[in-house]
Amino acid sequence: MSGKTPPSRRYEEGIAVRRSVLGGDHVDRSTAAMTAFDEPFQTFITEGAWGSVWSGGHLSKRERSMITIALLAALGHDEEVAMHVRASANTGATREDIREALMHVAVYAGVPAANRAFKIAKQVFAQSEKDKDNGEGN
Repeated sequence: MSGKTPPSRRYEEGIAVRRSVLGGDHVDRSTAAMTAFDEPFQTFITEGAWGSVWSGGHLSKRERSMITIALLAALGHDEEVAMHVRASANTGATREDIREALMHVAVYAGVPAANRAFKIAKQVFAQSEKDKDNGEGN
């Protein structure tokens, strides 16, 4: 945040959850790219999505991850699908979990949406394996 007003408790909770799910590097890049134009939006999603929804106590991060991937796939948000498939390494959602979520996408949102998401997930998994082989972590 720009420092004009102190961050809210919800923002602080949200940024911590966002870091735990997406990774500190991703959050640092997003924060560094923030401008006065999109700062209100970034605050909104940090407080709302991450500080309220993802911070809730009823569902696990694994379950939230699976739901999020299925919804993003159903809506055709490819970049977000890839980001959340990568983030599954931090949420405990396995490849099998992701596969099952995408099977639900096929039934309830359509085969083309699931087909596209499967392709994206396979690309993410292949890159992850390549990174592991090159000693670059997850």
